[in-house]
Amino acid sequence: MGHAGTLDPAATGVLPVAVGHATRLLPFLDDSDKTYVATIRFGVESDTGDRDGRLTANSSAIHVKEEDLIRVLAQFIGPREQVPPMHSAIRVGGRHLYELARQGESIDIPVRHVSIEVCDLVKWVPPTATLRIVCSKGTYVRSLARDVGIELGCGGLLANLVRVRAGPFHLASSISIHELEDRLQRYGWERIALHPDFAMRAREIVILAADEEQRWFNGQEIRRSALSDGDARVYDSNGLWIGVGNFETAEDCLRPKRVIRESTQ
Repeated sequence: MGHAGTLDPAATGVLPVAVGHATRLLPFLDDSDKTYVATIRFGVESDTGDRDGRLTANSSAIHVKEEDLIRVLAQFIGPREQVPPMHSAIRVGGRHLYELARQGESIDIPVRHVSIEVCDLVKWVPPTATLRIVCSKGTYVRSLARDVGIELGCGGLLANLVRVRAGPFHLASSISIHELEDRLQRYGWERIALHPDFAMRAREIVILAADEEQRWFNGQEIRRSALSDGDARVYDSNGLWIGVGNFETAEDCLRPKRVIRESTQ
């Protein structure tokens, strides 16, 4: 088993879990964007960037108006460099940053290149804001809360975080960890689990002819055209999913990337 996209201890929401050969698709999920509903409280700061940390600053946020907040949030839209929080699972020199933080060590944290597509204000009850955020992989919402608070001149921390979507997986169709055992006993995996190709439903589809299938299983390239560069879902002539290929327009060929045989499905 494996999962895609670690959640902070204080966060809840979608965590895609792969079982069996579906774990071979996890690298494709790691690149997926995410959607969050975040609650930020302004006027306070902590060493972890969220409510679970030790408070390090307390100031007034009475001067923050809704129009000011909307203006500042707009500044964070698009590609940007972000400094992750010290209390995070990122490894530097082979050690997690949170391990160094617990030992009182402080280091220069390498910046990350992230992208925030949406950062909308959903609710404003001073000094607390609820935001809807759509962002790239590797984005720390705790860092966003910190940076927005700094820009507003009062500081801020993440009071609550719910991941409502991870790639094609949405909270509305998720099963809670508390429901899982009961669902398994009543229905079994075949009724509650999604087919592995669901993780790649946004990718193009390639259906191989019968005479191309052996080349595919031998790891040989398949001549193709009129596809977009990148990864594609591949099916045999009977419509059975047989893996993931990578297409290169310049060479008009599809190369096997993940080969799945019928006996493993």
